[in-house]
Amino acid sequence: MPIHHLPPKQIIVRSWSGYCKKQLFAVILCFLFFSSTLYAQKTSPFPISIPEAEGVSAAGIDSFLNAAAQSNHEFHSFMFLRHGKIIAQGWWNPYQPTLRHSLYSCSKSFTSTAIGFAVSEKRLSVNDKVVSFFAGSLPDSIPPYLAALTVKDLLTMSVGQAVDPTFAVASKEDNWVKAFLALPIAHKPGSQFLYNSMATFMLSAIVQKITGQKEVDYLKPRLFDPLGIKGMDWEINKQGINTGGWGLRVKTEDLAKMGQFYLQKGMWNGKQLLPKEWIEEATTFKIDQAPGIAQSKRDSSDWMQGYCYQFWRCRHNAFRADGAFGQYIIVMPDQDAVIAITSETGDMQGELNLVWKYLLPAMHPKALPLNKANDVKLEKHLLALSLPPATNTSNHTNSTFTKTFSIQPNALHIRSIAFNITNNVCHVTLKKDSASYALNFEPGKWLPGKTDMQGPGLVTGAREDFSLLVPYKVEGSYGWNDNQTLQLKLRYIESPHTEMITCHFNDQQLNADVEYSFNYGNNKVVLQGELVK
Repeated sequence: MPIHHLPPKQIIVRSWSGYCKKQLFAVILCFLFFSSTLYAQKTSPFPISIPEAEGVSAAGIDSFLNAAAQSNHEFHSFMFLRHGKIIAQGWWNPYQPTLRHSLYSCSKSFTSTAIGFAVSEKRLSVNDKVVSFFAGSLPDSIPPYLAALTVKDLLTMSVGQAVDPTFAVASKEDNWVKAFLALPIAHKPGSQFLYNSMATFMLSAIVQKITGQKEVDYLKPRLFDPLGIKGMDWEINKQGINTGGWGLRVKTEDLAKMGQFYLQKGMWNGKQLLPKEWIEEATTFKIDQAPGIAQSKRDSSDWMQGYCYQFWRCRHNAFRADGAFGQYIIVMPDQDAVIAITSETGDMQGELNLVWKYLLPAMHPKALPLNKANDVKLEKHLLALSLPPATNTSNHTNSTFTKTFSIQPNALHIRSIAFNITNNVCHVTLKKDSASYALNFEPGKWLPGKTDMQGPGLVTGAREDFSLLVPYKVEGSYGWNDNQTLQLKLRYIESPHTEMITCHFNDQQLNADVEYSFNYGNNKVVLQGELVK
């Protein structure tokens, strides 16, 4: 019976029933979103909301996840905040919300923040000369350009050096400060942009010089503690200085907190931690990366929008912190939104393009009507995110397999590899130089473990103290490609990277291809071995 034909009392009852159903549905959805992120909510300052309630299409977020799955980008985590609330978050198994993730150059924005606190405490000015902090490390003769170099030039990547000295200094020198100051400066400081991670290290060294603390310790009571960021660590060089331009590890939620802190212009829980003026100064255009570039290229690139103080400008009036292989804090003031991503990709622009193509248009100025089907579909999708383990690509299985091979001299210094498959777990022992490493792998799933063996990465050759990273958390998986080919996947779960070893057995011989996820098919190391009888 149509509602307008019902008696008044029944109209009230039916209307109230419909209202209650809608409210109950909203409560159930909130519970689903809450239950799927229970750990994060134990410490998170962010309330959880339904996408439509914050003006975001759940279907749009779902389309983003589908596009990510069909792309060449390997996502590890994703968190989407709108109006200060979590509307979507997910981790691709075996990545988890409790794990930290190496940030690479996303660390730079935290170093910029440390400089901001030091400026607000009047410990220094961005116009201070760099040489004024390092009297004991200067060359005998100070060239004019070195004398003119300022903190601001370091912040804006406009030191004036002809080539980025980062890898040369980090891999060959123990005293990075002295080595940096000894380098020639070809151009007037402040005049030309050149990406320079060693410049960020110098900012870290300045913080330590003026405060007597490593920057991670200096930031703890000022940023990390107020934002509830715990368990972070930051790599140090042989001088005990935080690397500054890379090496920070925090959780995905911590990236979201940092983004929201900047979106709120330094305000947190009603307290102005960092002056609003500094936030604006640090995140607005300071230098053009490529003056004279064609407008069509500028319009299609998030790397051609201008550089700030260790932040990048983005298209759509956004700004971001970013790190190699796709570690992002994307702050979108016009949309009152923050997106945090950890991943491994060789095409960082392509990853950002997915954000602009699917997530940006999903946001609307006002709340949207609830859509039960889309909300439930999105939540199920977020809960099911995963990265494929190694699997058998043939019918071959080998539940008992025990062999040890002596390995010929190689670039990885591996002397022997021992295999022992028992109870369906593949135990592998690698001997490298004088050390021995035990690694475990499970078929068709990820097996958690720990190892002291350093994994792949961009800075593994740097003269650093890596001891604080040990033991490395790993996840191992194996599968047989055929009855003579064993594939081992070892995922370094607090980094973007995975190591893959494909073992080809031929009677008494072993040929093994060692590859890293960021260059599969390129620069692989081939190991050759003989069976030990």
